[in-house]
Amino acid sequence: MNLPGNGIRTRLRAAAFALLPLLALTACGSGGGAPAVAGAQVSPAPADDPVAGVQAVDSVAALLPAEVRKAGTLRVGGSVGSPPAAYYPNGQDKPPAGQDIDIADAVAKVLGVKLERQDASFETILPALGSGKYDFGTGNFGVTTERLKTIDFVTYINDGQGFAVKTGNTTLTTQVSDLTQLCGLTIGTGAGTTFEKTLTAQKGVCAAAGKKPFEVKVFSETGAVTTALQQGRIDVVMSTINGLRHQAAQPAAQTTFLGEYHRLDVGFAFKKGSPLTPALQAAVNELIRNGTYARILKKWGTTASAIDTSQINPAEHT
Repeated sequence: MNLPGNGIRTRLRAAAFALLPLLALTACGSGGGAPAVAGAQVSPAPADDPVAGVQAVDSVAALLPAEVRKAGTLRVGGSVGSPPAAYYPNGQDKPPAGQDIDIADAVAKVLGVKLERQDASFETILPALGSGKYDFGTGNFGVTTERLKTIDFVTYINDGQGFAVKTGNTTLTTQVSDLTQLCGLTIGTGAGTTFEKTLTAQKGVCAAAGKKPFEVKVFSETGAVTTALQQGRIDVVMSTINGLRHQAAQPAAQTTFLGEYHRLDVGFAFKKGSPLTPALQAAVNELIRNGTYARILKKWGTTASAIDTSQINPAEHT
């Protein structure tokens, strides 16, 4: 999910309405969540704090490289966009909140280390891993065959790609299972996401079907996609399943979720060959075992996207 996770990727402005989605995707990683709706109040974070009671587990921490254990810190580059992945419920001068934030914080506690978090735009994080700027990245990054060539993943949720329209739209009213349903329409999505790549790769399907091609408009700002939808400059939005579903539940959004298109595993991203992946995988699995993981997903309304076990570099869902 650049599901993805699965954003779509950039910081919410203080005046934006932070709403939730493959790919992130998975966005997933897709990107970080559904587009925010400009001009409305930022939604508060849920009060539950499932991370507070998490304790270090020595056997898991022992999987970290010795130099990391000695330093006691991990540097994480995180994309902050909108819930449930990551957003600013109290303004950009206050810490972000969201599912990705909670899971990363809980993993750090299991490992007995502190996180040095740096907010970064979605499209800059994966390239920065190779340079060593970050130890790992979060941003609802979806596991794809292409990304696996240069990135290692430790999965923590299953999100994916979906579509939404403005409520009352009569042109597209059913779940999108084939991109030929979008022929002749204008689709909005986020730059650098799996959504953009999926649409670009499949632009020829309409011509092959004897139909007018769909047009793809790419946006950098999180709120710009939904603004374009409300103003009629695009017909449909492609973003993360969880974000679009949550967004559609907010009356101010005036969007209708059209269902899932493609599922993707979402994970922490690392440079290829990183020695950190076994430790973070074990930490995620410890959170699954002790129930913290389930509480985090319940807090953010993403229980349906739970995984049974964390994996390192699973194959992309087909």
